[in-house]
Amino acid sequence: MLELLPLDWAWAIVLYWLILAGTGLLMQSRPRLITGLVFPLGAVGALAISAVGLMGLIQPASHFILPIGLPDLPFHLRLDALSAFFLVLLGGAAFGVTIYAVGYLRGMERGSLALLAMWYHLFLAGMTMVLLADDAYAFMVAWEVMALSSYFLVTTDHDVPEIRRAGFLYLLIAHVGAVSLLLCFGVLQGGAVANASAYTFDYMRNAEMTPFWASAAFLLALFGFGAKAGLVPLHVWLPEAHPAAPSPVSALMSGVMLKTAIYGLLRVTFDLLNAQQGWWGTLALALGLITALYGVIFAAVQSDMKRLLAWSSIENIGIIIAGFGLALIFYADGKGALAALAMTALLYHSLNHAFFKGLLFVGTGTVLHATGARNLGRLGGLIRYLPWTAWLTLIGALSIAGLPPLNGFVSDWLLLQAFLLTPGLSQPYLNMVIPVAAATVALASALAAYVMVKFYGVIFLGQPREPGLVHARATKWPERFGMIWLASGCVLLGVFPTQVIGWISPAVLLLTGQSMVNDGNWLTLAPVDADRASYAPLVFLAVVLVVLLLTFIIVRKIYHGRVRRADPWDCGYPEQTARMQDSAEGFGQPVRQIFESFMRVERETPDPFDRKPQYRGDSRDRLWLLLYAPIARLTDWISDQAGRVQHGRIQWYLIYSFATLIFLLVFVTR
Repeated sequence: MLELLPLDWAWAIVLYWLILAGTGLLMQSRPRLITGLVFPLGAVGALAISAVGLMGLIQPASHFILPIGLPDLPFHLRLDALSAFFLVLLGGAAFGVTIYAVGYLRGMERGSLALLAMWYHLFLAGMTMVLLADDAYAFMVAWEVMALSSYFLVTTDHDVPEIRRAGFLYLLIAHVGAVSLLLCFGVLQGGAVANASAYTFDYMRNAEMTPFWASAAFLLALFGFGAKAGLVPLHVWLPEAHPAAPSPVSALMSGVMLKTAIYGLLRVTFDLLNAQQGWWGTLALALGLITALYGVIFAAVQSDMKRLLAWSSIENIGIIIAGFGLALIFYADGKGALAALAMTALLYHSLNHAFFKGLLFVGTGTVLHATGARNLGRLGGLIRYLPWTAWLTLIGALSIAGLPPLNGFVSDWLLLQAFLLTPGLSQPYLNMVIPVAAATVALASALAAYVMVKFYGVIFLGQPREPGLVHARATKWPERFGMIWLASGCVLLGVFPTQVIGWISPAVLLLTGQSMVNDGNWLTLAPVDADRASYAPLVFLAVVLVVLLLTFIIVRKIYHGRVRRADPWDCGYPEQTARMQDSAEGFGQPVRQIFESFMRVERETPDPFDRKPQYRGDSRDRLWLLLYAPIARLTDWISDQAGRVQHGRIQWYLIYSFATLIFLLVFVTR
């Protein structure tokens, strides 16, 4: 009997998603079947691909050739530890998001729902094929499928002009990045145009490259994958596209699609290039730190909850790229153990971000469905009316803020250990840069916690800022289950880090040649030496639970009946309203004033005698104004000039054709 390898199962799941995409399109007259059958079956596929990834982590690498593609250019597929890890990430996050979509998408127009179901499952299939591709041709085809399907998902509500503009910007930068990746693979071939197998990754792994061409390939990869990941200054599409997309799509794009760029960068740098240089890591570290700070600063001043989370994704991508740069510095300097530690932190944070950012995006989707508002200034007090959403979203907010014992703390702590335990490096300037970089990561993490206080407090705490919020409806059970799945991932990844690091280690070993050694036991995480730094998450969780239990007993049992309820102290002014609460703009004002040089601030203040004043503050991205706005104006000008030749008269078109013919006869036939 033929034994199927994990790669065979992965390819079967890709075909399964393609079938579901076609089925969803054929069922456009049956919207209940789409949400009740197609999406649950898609979630089953996500769970299956995660199981395939777990099998791929413990089994040797496998590969096969698909008889599809162009003549003499078949698709090569490969499943090794690196692609297996990202399959686990994809499937684990996509399962919760897809289950959530079952409830979220009910009531959507049937034509739009059928198209969304088709593009959604094509998106999943495209991302999976990116992780499985073992040649440049298959990779670029899968990359384009992923980009085009996500574009159509972003523009689901294409009747809105802002959404069409956001989708066009996303597609434009995605294809600029794709051109860079195509050039990167061309460089990796080493000029072997006559070799039919030169487009395969196996050939690129064995190609001998000079330091110049290796650096050229790395820079092209950093630009191409950085455009997809949202690396500054290629980030401008992300704050526009994520808020425009439906919430489940935003969760998949932020939680999973951005990680395909991280996968591609790791694949090219540590696998396909056979010689790494230290300055590559320094460049990546600098770009990562700039991206992290830039993202969290703009997240702190946002008043749109989905735009806030989009900027937060930029910050987290910056943290991941900083870890990538640090691992590359250590690897090029011959410090394999520290490279393995930084790589473990990088992969762990990628996995964590998929779960807590997916949870936060679907949580905002529920708030948006229940209230119809995205602006933080119109929300408040929703913990009373959406308790499930509030408590589950709180887990995501605490996770992304990096608080123990949840998952965000583990990866942040591991990355800081890699920074702080750095011995002397061969380059003296790095010994001065690394401590500054560690302080920058700590600052970004602190600001991220500040952003989450604003995000959660303004939405769920206090009093409702709009009268209609009291009618916010409860979530459906599919939405709750999807959020519970993602929240459970945040808890389990935080409580059992030693076990998670154990199954991550094959991917770390593949990339760095070493795996992180835990100096502690199964209960304690000690990345270098237990005497220097250790963390026991289960003990920490037990202490937290005991403190909460004692507090509950003391308040409810001992002091029960002795406490009377009264209105809060009103400072002598009894006519308090919800408008007196701290607003989103108030939370962001200190950060806006400190970092105002990074942004262009536009304010509108009402008349002082207005009985119902409305304040508005908008912080614009200076990089957009300096880099992209001039290009947009130049493009508009060229379009206007080109439009002048289109008079709509046949005689003018005949004159143009005649002039072109004369030009060709005179200058080309010489």
